[in-house]
Amino acid sequence: MRIAYLVSQYPAASHTFIRREIAALRQRGLDIQTFSVRRPLPEEIMAPVDHQEFENTWYIFPISPVTLLRSHLVAFIQAPLNYLQTLALAFQHRVPGLRALFYAVFYFAEAILLAQELKRRQFNHLHNHFAQAGAIVGFLASHYLKLKWSLTLHGLCDFDYEAGQLLNQKVAAAQFVACVSHFGRAQAMRLTNPIHWNKLFVSRCGIDIKNLPVHLDQETPSRVRVLCVSRLAVEKGVLGLIEALAIAIKRGANLELRLIGEGTERIHIEQRIKEQGLQERCLLLGRASEPEVFKEFTLADIFVLASFMEGLPVVLIEALALGVPVIAPSIAGIPELIESGQSGLLFSPANWEELAERLVQLSSNSQMRIRLATEGQHRVKREFNIHRAVEPLLAKFLAGNF
Repeated sequence: MRIAYLVSQYPAASHTFIRREIAALRQRGLDIQTFSVRRPLPEEIMAPVDHQEFENTWYIFPISPVTLLRSHLVAFIQAPLNYLQTLALAFQHRVPGLRALFYAVFYFAEAILLAQELKRRQFNHLHNHFAQAGAIVGFLASHYLKLKWSLTLHGLCDFDYEAGQLLNQKVAAAQFVACVSHFGRAQAMRLTNPIHWNKLFVSRCGIDIKNLPVHLDQETPSRVRVLCVSRLAVEKGVLGLIEALAIAIKRGANLELRLIGEGTERIHIEQRIKEQGLQERCLLLGRASEPEVFKEFTLADIFVLASFMEGLPVVLIEALALGVPVIAPSIAGIPELIESGQSGLLFSPANWEELAERLVQLSSNSQMRIRLATEGQHRVKREFNIHRAVEPLLAKFLAGNF
């Protein structure tokens, strides 16, 4: 059984859960090869395992114009009807507007390149993660080849405009659609024809429990260390986290924040830290490799997210697996992982006063931190161990009758 996995960019620091899923499925006997629309930048390939995945991944870009034209000519000669039907589908499978029309040409060009490589290697199935640009390429390539195709849906980016507008057609074409949370499955149902709901099922992202480092207890630390791992983007609510941190410190909490991640909001975040006088309490660590992130987890007392939108963040699963108590907003699939007061603490999204209260509450009570971390760790082991989490997806692949 030969299965191709396609992602817009692979490997990527924010997509380690895809790498774990692939590794677990390979261990169960599936022959999976990775494909990516674009190559990651050198600085984005940080861990040794990512270097190995990079070397074994086939990339659509960069490509010479001569190779592009030759591939399309061969594809047309080999299957002219399929070629023209796929071109028509590319123009039809888009949102309104000239920009979308322009991008439809690019997606079609990429899809034919991918299809030629899939045909050469004789794959039986193509699977996409995320419903955005990479999924359009996979959708079109599978249509040209008449190849079985499937999809995994993650966060709200898969349901918002533009991806959400095109989701019904993708689900209709898919053999099956995995959703990482019940919330995500419900959102997919909202956007698709009920006749296709039977294709939707929950398949969790998972953690390789056995290969995680051990959480370290710090010896009488001067401050309670709060860790956040997040893209520095507006939807991640980091500016609000800085505000909540300032409120908590004013109320007597002895906190410091270590923030891992990069993004367009870095300048605004640095400015907010300065405005709040928190330069000595906040450290922006930038982009980090998976081992470096895990090292920070082992030293953290509290892990926090402040996002406005999420799916079911893998970084929360990682924190709990490593025995770090978490604070997170009560949005999307997060309550499926965290029961407030049992396996973590939740707060109302964008309620920075409430987040500050949670920070004060947890930073001042070491016994609560231990209790929440212990239950959270048990929760992850029960449902989010990668070798158990891949079972629903594995069953779908094995039932494909390839």
